[in-house]
Amino acid sequence: MKIGITCYPTYGGSGVVATELGLALASIGHEVHFVSYALPHRLARFVENIYFHEVEMSTYPLFEHSMYDLSLTSKMLEVIEYEELDLMHVHYAIPHAVSAYLAKQVRKKAGKKIKFITTLHGTDITLMGLEPSFMPLVKFSIEESDGVTAVSRFLKEKTLTNFNIQKDIEVIYNFIDIEKYTPGNGKPFRKRLASCGEKVIIHTSNFRVVKRVTDTIRVLAKVKKEIPTKLVLIGDGPDRSECERLARELDLQKDVVFLGKQDAIEEILPSADLFLMPSQSESFGLSALEAMACGVPVISSSVGGLPELVIHNETGYIAEIGDIDRMAKYTIDLLTNEKKYKTFSKNSRERAVKHFDKNLIVPQYIEYYEKVLNS
Repeated sequence: MKIGITCYPTYGGSGVVATELGLALASIGHEVHFVSYALPHRLARFVENIYFHEVEMSTYPLFEHSMYDLSLTSKMLEVIEYEELDLMHVHYAIPHAVSAYLAKQVRKKAGKKIKFITTLHGTDITLMGLEPSFMPLVKFSIEESDGVTAVSRFLKEKTLTNFNIQKDIEVIYNFIDIEKYTPGNGKPFRKRLASCGEKVIIHTSNFRVVKRVTDTIRVLAKVKKEIPTKLVLIGDGPDRSECERLARELDLQKDVVFLGKQDAIEEILPSADLFLMPSQSESFGLSALEAMACGVPVISSSVGGLPELVIHNETGYIAEIGDIDRMAKYTIDLLTNEKKYKTFSKNSRERAVKHFDKNLIVPQYIEYYEKVLNS
């Protein structure tokens, strides 16, 4: 099968999942063509059966703003035609599904066909899609897709409700490579992070306000009163400066380690004792899954798709949004109870292996591709 994939090539979850899906498909013999404005950051090396097509932006003086959606449509048409694609798979509704729809209509006018599948990842529905000016376009692009998938049951229901859509949406969960994300040996990295034997809590995100990264620092302030602990923050974004300011204000600047963006996250996670995810919106929680696969229990907020991933009192704990006291209480409970901690760690790894291994999830995508192509 020849598949075109369009995604945002950044560090966000949608781009990561799309790239990992392409890599997995290529590894079993499918030909995958990525179409985007930049090379996805996880495609930094040559991989057989993977091809990249860059969307070039026009700089015509008449246009004050770049027209990425139209440039993307043109590149899609070019790749579909000359690479003889069977299917386009776009990740994120805006503008990718709209561009795919336009490409499909141009092909149809020329007496040719192409089908496209849209995967919804979260903020395209829960944030951006709810902007009044975008709602009609998001609804239209979903309804006109030949197939639609969502990364959690929560996101499926949210989409159907918010946009009043009468369309079948397939839930296909996010996945990880369980051989890449493994408990492994985090001791060398841990020694550098916590040279005095402190416990290590990790959080990773794009530091948007919706991730509530400052909550992790407030949790640390309470935990440190009872247990020597370090907090490692991985990623970057608009809220980082506020996090740095808060760490200084609470006199925690020596206990909060800002690592910035990191590619080899699988080498860092095994060094952690706990993973914190206090988000106010999370359609799935891919970074939490990566931690669980490394045997790291997760303490998260009770939002979105997180309860579908984190099993309360088995693989971690779930608290209400902004409940710093409860998150700190759960953290202290796990870090001071060795027997319970080992059980939670084992359960976390087992849940990742049994339910979210790429060898379980990728075949679901292939089956769905075939279903859409044969419909």
